[in-house]
Amino acid sequence: MHLPAFFESAPRIIVRDPLARFLGAADDGILEFAYADAVKLAGHSCPTVASAYLMTRAALRALHPDALPERGGLRVEFRDDRLAGATGVVANVVGLLTGATADGGFKGIGGHFDRRNLLFFGVSLPGQMRVTRTDTHAAVDVSVRLDRVASDPRMPALLPACLHGTATAEELALFRSLWQARVERLLIDHADDPDVIIIERLRTRP
Repeated sequence: MHLPAFFESAPRIIVRDPLARFLGAADDGILEFAYADAVKLAGHSCPTVASAYLMTRAALRALHPDALPERGGLRVEFRDDRLAGATGVVANVVGLLTGATADGGFKGIGGHFDRRNLLFFGVSLPGQMRVTRTDTHAAVDVSVRLDRVASDPRMPALLPACLHGTATAEELALFRSLWQARVERLLIDHADDPDVIIIERLRTRP
């Protein structure tokens, strides 16, 4: 399997999953995710998938500054409806990394490790997404400003030609290169850019 080389340079996300530890799926429950994992889940690499990955990373780092985040111990809320825009795509990536699901996830074992009722949509929020620790109730709001990482000005002309099958082989190759170049800039140059990945800590909820 050949993937773009920059995938390997993207930040990694490490979490501890109590369920993985309990069932012996990973030593001490430690799981490492790469951007390629999100790509495999979504079936494609785009700014939306990359931003979902980076927003989750930012939230986990803010909520667990001194320890590994606990996968399955996070509640995730979205401002938009599940069917609005690319919210569903973002939610799938966030769910992969946090373990949060709506009502179709793992039901637990003996009252433990339940991953349901941790993912919500259409919530009144100032930001795009809110992530809350279920143990301390500490929460952060996270949003992304993709307009700060602009696409190449040649893209508007290339996209319709590629979609309609009228692009030449050279134009198709250029389109793919420019598309992934924007993803690369987002993941490599702006992963920790506060003007792109916007995070706000909230007061701990009782």
